[in-house]
Amino acid sequence: MQDMPTAAKDRVVVIAKTGRLQSWDMLSMEDQEKYTRDHLDLILDVGSKYGIERLEAFRLIGIHQPWERMWLAEFPTFEGAEEWIQAEMAPPYGSDGYWEYYLARPWGPDYFSTWVINKRKTMAPLKCQNPNDIAGLKVDEESVVILMFGRGLPGSDLMSIDDRGDKEHVDLMKAIASEYGLMRLEGFKLIAPLDQWHRAWVIEFPTMAGAEAWMEAEVLPVYGTYNKKTYYLARNYFCADIARFKPNLQFGPH
Repeated sequence: MQDMPTAAKDRVVVIAKTGRLQSWDMLSMEDQEKYTRDHLDLILDVGSKYGIERLEAFRLIGIHQPWERMWLAEFPTFEGAEEWIQAEMAPPYGSDGYWEYYLARPWGPDYFSTWVINKRKTMAPLKCQNPNDIAGLKVDEESVVILMFGRGLPGSDLMSIDDRGDKEHVDLMKAIASEYGLMRLEGFKLIAPLDQWHRAWVIEFPTMAGAEAWMEAEVLPVYGTYNKKTYYLARNYFCADIARFKPNLQFGPH
């Protein structure tokens, strides 16, 4: 089997599960727009100050109210990630939001990227006719994204890779990637592991058939017997042009 994936230590990724509380709907349109504008200005300042390297969002196909979206924000330092989280939750905008934050490292970026068959299309940056307008966000329905959270069951790390079925699992997943045209496979390793999951993945296929085949294969024995996986289907929702984190440039709300 090829070398095992490892964590990239030069970047910090904020994994955020977000949504809006019902209290947001009770605000006037004027307050919603004002709070959103102030929020955008704040996170633009933080992103620019700490050199944000990535900002991307996915919208769940089956919303788990109040969780609707997952965001990935990548920074070169912990300080940037920490201040980003504080800015996201800052009132008044943050007071009506639902937030779950996890700090992670990219997991095997050079390893998993070699599994990709089809080069994915980058979402075009959102632009406004009027620089004072707030750009709207739109779901991209041209592909299906799996948001996968998982961990090895206790004791599986003491087993040999032969007994766990690692090689057979990798061969199977690569075969599915090839058959269904895998577009993206990214892993993230939590800095502080949770009981329910230690790693997260973003997996993208051009069709639902590919996503279904992948999810079914993930839990097959022998490998699947020693792992716990939870899946959520989503669509691409937003991908920031990082150059927009400059003075007087805007991007859409979340």
